[in-house]
Amino acid sequence: MIVSPQVVKRQPEASPKGAPVIPLRRLTFAALGTRCEVQYATPDDHRAMAFESAAVEWVHAFEAKYSRFRPDSLVSRINAAAGRSWVEVDAEMEQMLNICASLFFMTGGVLDATALPLLRLWNYKADNPRVPTDAEIAAARQLVGWAKVDRAPGKVFLPEAGMALDFGGFGKEWAVDCVAQIAREQGIAAALVDFGHDLRAVGVPPGRPAWHVGLEDPQHPGTAKGSIAASDGLGVASSGDYQRGFTVAGKRYGHIVDPRTGRPVANGCIQATVVASSCLQAGVLSTAAFVLGLNEGLKLIQATPGAEGLLLTAQTRAQTRGFWQYVAT
Repeated sequence: MIVSPQVVKRQPEASPKGAPVIPLRRLTFAALGTRCEVQYATPDDHRAMAFESAAVEWVHAFEAKYSRFRPDSLVSRINAAAGRSWVEVDAEMEQMLNICASLFFMTGGVLDATALPLLRLWNYKADNPRVPTDAEIAAARQLVGWAKVDRAPGKVFLPEAGMALDFGGFGKEWAVDCVAQIAREQGIAAALVDFGHDLRAVGVPPGRPAWHVGLEDPQHPGTAKGSIAASDGLGVASSGDYQRGFTVAGKRYGHIVDPRTGRPVANGCIQATVVASSCLQAGVLSTAAFVLGLNEGLKLIQATPGAEGLLLTAQTRAQTRGFWQYVAT
């Protein structure tokens, strides 16, 4: 998923009363296939060190357990056992599988953690990407469907060889929320967690009323067009396929695949942005809305309490009734 909000960097400034403002610290590291950054404020060096250590350790442990790109991860062991045997899972993995089930139900099958066979088929990262045949798509679709997954207390089984799980549709967003919670637990009153531009705010930056998040212009990638003011607890995420994809015979195919059709999304939507009460919710809704398209996407966002969104096509800008309240001026 392409997520395009970009943090607008601002220099610390004096508070209205003239008191000095605590400067923002910055933690950056690579994980989850992206650049992870946390801007945060604390005057206490020991607290800063404790927070950074806890955050980085948690993220690397999360990646080691849930990344499908790690052959020794629990997810990879589940995938390798498809069609052969049950795999024992712990309470945390049970929670992740419960999230998969909830997201599949909430989005009407748009977000399906078993869609990996289709993602592999439409591999835009291949040296020579190609359009799969109808027969290949049909065969891959036979391996997709959350209802196929067998679960029992403490174990899971993918009943058909070739089935595979991928938490890429929500894992990074879940990690953002968890690191935001770690910040709170470590006594960090102001932080902006940004993993590949999936965001969650903790408090507000010193001396300012909100974190300002610039929204990338999908028709001019790398430039911002408008911004959102994110305050305590708000999650922000955008989805689009204008940067990742491939072109064959003059036709472009984006990287976001609709598991219901087995093909890349091609409904005219170029970007969906959502603000919600968590990064997980914002990311899930932005992806689902992008796949559903302008009308159905807005309906899904509007049906979710506390969520607001903006959807763009090349000619149209449509937003939910309350999105304006987050637009920074």
